[in-house]
Amino acid sequence: MNSEDKSTRKKSAVKKSNKKPVPSKAGWFRRSFNPFRIATLRGLGILLPPLLTIMLFAWAWNTIERAILLPVESLSETTLAYAIEDIRSESTIKLETDGLENVSERFKSDPNGRLYTSLDGTLLIEFNNQWLPLDVFEMVSANPGTANLSTAHDYYKRYVQLRYLKRHLVIPAFLAIFLGVMYIVGKLLAAGIGRFFWHQFESLINRLPIIRNVYSSVKQVTDFAFSETDVQFTRVVAVEYPRRGVWSIGFVTGESMLDIRRAAGEPVLSVLMPTSPMPATGFTISIPKSETVDLDITIDQAIQYCVSCGVVVPDHQSAKTAIEGEFQKKNKNESQLKDSNQDAD
Repeated sequence: MNSEDKSTRKKSAVKKSNKKPVPSKAGWFRRSFNPFRIATLRGLGILLPPLLTIMLFAWAWNTIERAILLPVESLSETTLAYAIEDIRSESTIKLETDGLENVSERFKSDPNGRLYTSLDGTLLIEFNNQWLPLDVFEMVSANPGTANLSTAHDYYKRYVQLRYLKRHLVIPAFLAIFLGVMYIVGKLLAAGIGRFFWHQFESLINRLPIIRNVYSSVKQVTDFAFSETDVQFTRVVAVEYPRRGVWSIGFVTGESMLDIRRAAGEPVLSVLMPTSPMPATGFTISIPKSETVDLDITIDQAIQYCVSCGVVVPDHQSAKTAIEGEFQKKNKNESQLKDSNQDAD
């Protein structure tokens, strides 16, 4: 092979190497789709917490309505219907009309059924061999809803619902009664006798194999969400636990026992070590004060950190925020140095 052929091949190889790689269609699509994906995830992160909160409260209300409100409302309808109903049978009408003159004048025909004017002046209508007031029949017939109107008592139950148990009146009354019952229960359980019976009930629940596991888990969540704890946290600290080099967040509850302090030869703190994602299920340790590091965060920020499993970090403790602060400080120093050099010139 001569030298001319070698030089020609070298030039062609150089030309091939200088050619820019053609971007593939898959890479172009991925780069163009990336901003849409980032914006979508950011929007989901913003909207998901309020949506989940609304869904949680809606689920709680539907559960209360289905398990408590509707049975109470149905029982109230039945009770009020039996209390106010004026239903007369054929035998009652016959006894009332016996011995009266011009009995036929008390009966009239109507497209909805036969009408009868009783001795007390009530206008009754016949329905399935029973007689009920015409005004009740007309109100229910105008708005029957989904009720099964097969008897006169069913008409009265629907009448009670339309007349007395209107939903815009029932819900506020139910909430007021529900809160009142919760208040009374709380007062009774705070007393000695109520607390004794409640402890007996819980001891019975804890003997049941499967129910006790579910009950204990639910009780931990409700105690953390609703109960007023007497534990007062003074500050947030970091300790090397469970071994050296591994840092955990804890809440200082006060000074530890005197015997432990004497054995350690220095001040010892009682620290509640919360567990994620439920800080209420933590445990208590006693640790020398010199082995703790005070953290510049609030109790609420520490709880958010534990509940989120370390995802939610306070802004002033975030590494990203610290790096941005260092860059801003560096740029500020550079601008000040530049201004001083210009003044010197």
